Amino acid sequence: MERLIPDRGPTTVAEQYSGLGLVELAPPDRPYVVTNFALTLDGRATIQGRSGPIGSATDTEVLHRLRTQVDAVMVGAGTLRTERYGRVVADPELRGHREREEGLAHDPLAVIISNSLELPWDAGLFTSGWGRVLIFTASDREPPNTPTSVRVERHNGRVDLRRAVETLRAERGVRAMLCEGGPRLHANLVQAELVDELFVTHSPKLALNEGPGLLENGLMERPTELELVWLLDQEGELFGRYRVRR
Repeated sequence: MERLIPDRGPTTVAEQYSGLGLVELAPPDRPYVVTNFALTLDGRATIQGRSGPIGSATDTEVLHRLRTQVDAVMVGAGTLRTERYGRVVADPELRGHREREEGLAHDPLAVIISNSLELPWDAGLFTSGWGRVLIFTASDREPPNTPTSVRVERHNGRVDLRRAVETLRAERGVRAMLCEGGPRLHANLVQAELVDELFVTHSPKLALNEGPGLLENGLMERPTELELVWLLDQEGELFGRYRVRR
């Protein structure tokens, strides 16, 4: 892997995506929120409905490394249904890295946004028995009993994302959180001015389909200005880190 910006030179995923100190950047009232996404050259976030075919093995390694930098990982219900998450940090070496090198809990808190509570309860996230899951929902339905610990926070009408992240900070002690999508959840977080950084993989592929873009259905009164923190290259696949200008 080659670092192009800010100072050109060789690097590795482990070197670049460790020790980011995201938990130290948390404001007093909410977590420091970062997002991670892969995009094709024509700006699509899925190929045939899935994000997996877009990125390479390096992109997957980046995702897993980012999960070692945060207290919580947030995902929308649609992404959970499509990707069928298992244990958030499955690799025992990375769980050890979270504890030894980053000073974080063994497993990050899994945070799910689901207005309807229609979730794949047979997915490994719920059946593995590892970690903890917190669901924000507007439904009055009850979740089934699952081996993994599941708690539910209920909102009226629809999930209020600002209230949700404030709850995570005040009641769960979440200082830094990674959001993995999907595009609509990313857009809603950006629109609510809750995103601090974006980690974006620019894949040298064309989707040539009508899949969603990075931020789906986002209606902004003005553009969100970003600062490029770094840009990395791995055989034509570009990895950008962007910070939101406040």
